[in-house]
Amino acid sequence: MAVHIRLKRQGRRKRPFYRVIAIDSRSHREGREIERLGWYDPIKEELSVEFKEDRIFHWLGQGAIPTDTVNSLMRKKGLAHKWHLMKTGVAENQIETEMEAWAARQLEKIEKAATKKAEKKAAASVPVVEEVVEAAPETEAPAEEAPEAPVAEEVEASSEEAVVEEVVEAAPEKVEDEKTEE
Repeated sequence: MAVHIRLKRQGRRKRPFYRVIAIDSRSHREGREIERLGWYDPIKEELSVEFKEDRIFHWLGQGAIPTDTVNSLMRKKGLAHKWHLMKTGVAENQIETEMEAWAARQLEKIEKAATKKAEKKAAASVPVVEEVVEAAPETEAPAEEAPEAPVAEEVEASSEEAVVEEVVEAAPEKVEDEKTEE
């Protein structure tokens, strides 16, 4: 019997949750599993997966074939590297030190990726800021002397029509300029 290590979908609609299982290769995805080997939650942002390492290694030793997705998850968790070291006959204490070194390298990769992402984000925002700064002087009107506004007491005393006439008389050039631009 050919055994595969693959994902079995659980959860509800649009909220998938997977079990990592050992199953006969001829069974369908939701078929009867031989053994549950862990779980995987793709919804969470960080890698959210849990494996029973000893059982995974048992089934790999029996000739079980992981699917591409499960193999990818195993690589991200370091199980594929650990299995490789076990197959090559490396001593247990050397495996532990090698796995610690692997974890340190993975942490470095994550930190580098985070800094690159932050640099990209900062670089992407710089042209936007420059465009806004360049566009700002164009939108502002040139500084001209504004007509003096009438004092509040005068405004109260005069009618609204008189105020409008005073403003139009004070700035006839602006009104003509606006008409020609339209």
